[in-house]
Amino acid sequence: MKISRTDRSLVAEWWFTVDRVLLSVIFILAGTGLVLSLAASPAVALKKGLPAFHFVERHVIFSALGTLLMIAVSMMQPRQIRRLALIVFVSGLALMGAVLIGGEEINGARRWLRFAGLSIQPSEFVKPTFVVLAAWAFAEVQKQVDMPARTIALGIYLAFAGLLLMQPDVGQTFLISTIWATLFVLAGQPLVWIGVFAGIGLLGFLGAYATLDYVRLRVDRFLDPTGDEYSQTARALQSFVEGGFFGRGPGEGTIKTALPDAHTDFIFAVIAEEYGAIACLGLVALIAIIVLRAYLRTFAETDPFARLAVAGLSLMFGLQAAINMGVNVGLLPAKGMTLPFISAGGSSLVATFLVMGFILGLTRRRPDALRLRRPQSAFKTERGMTAMGPAAQ
Repeated sequence: MKISRTDRSLVAEWWFTVDRVLLSVIFILAGTGLVLSLAASPAVALKKGLPAFHFVERHVIFSALGTLLMIAVSMMQPRQIRRLALIVFVSGLALMGAVLIGGEEINGARRWLRFAGLSIQPSEFVKPTFVVLAAWAFAEVQKQVDMPARTIALGIYLAFAGLLLMQPDVGQTFLISTIWATLFVLAGQPLVWIGVFAGIGLLGFLGAYATLDYVRLRVDRFLDPTGDEYSQTARALQSFVEGGFFGRGPGEGTIKTALPDAHTDFIFAVIAEEYGAIACLGLVALIAIIVLRAYLRTFAETDPFARLAVAGLSLMFGLQAAINMGVNVGLLPAKGMTLPFISAGGSSLVATFLVMGFILGLTRRRPDALRLRRPQSAFKTERGMTAMGPAAQ
């Protein structure tokens, strides 16, 4: 099917205004995730007494649903994206409250709701909408001086962070806190607050270490100089040694049989053992291209909201990937954070597609934005010359 530039349909307008390079890399990374799910998922499924391709089939289904969601959201205008973000954010917070009351408890944390046979993690969908709404609030600080936008931005953060800590989910709280503080600085707020945020973050970490047993256990294991050769992190790190540059071959790895989270938190280690360090570097390159491509598009954006939202969303995507890979190579303590597009999981995978939908929608070329970037005098002059006609010129 060939789409003409004279076609004024919604699909044609989307196709000629969307960043097709970014869209292509997203599809390449998502397709890579489907292929790599074959490496780690079957062994975990069999260990859990499930059909061998249970997680692979789920990955395909949720990828298809996520793709449709991404394309639909990317066709929206910025105002529509803000409204959608507000609806999902409020609904997601309500569901997070429901999780605390009757949610499913796994490994001492309540983060999931069981619905129609599916396990849903509402916080995964709240994350991207939180970034969009925080970006809108900080953008309004520059537009409307009399509007309590800073208070709104702070309220959005406290509501989300508070519910995350009640689950508890320290890793995600750290992630959204970093993004919120970055948006605060990018919005032109005083740099002296960086030191304040750093101090609050340090106090928060010390408080989590002192009060949460699982945080203390993970940090102590990470700082232990002798190490535990049977810990998940130690085994994951060993997989990089076993895999070398080119890997042991698809299906030949053994780390996936020893790690309970080989298909989610430690899938990067499985990739290293079976496909090698070269494949890992290629995966890092794809993630970096998405982050940098999205961020570079903000330099040509005139709308402060779109500029801040895209910067925050791309930072969230890149930082989550970096944290996951950092845990796998032993640079960070275990945090239970998935690798975007690669790890198995319904909520996190669909939410990642939602992030990309927001980014694609906010980075689309808009004729009105192009006109606004032109000098006003030149625009008026051109209109005057057109009205006078060729003879007058």
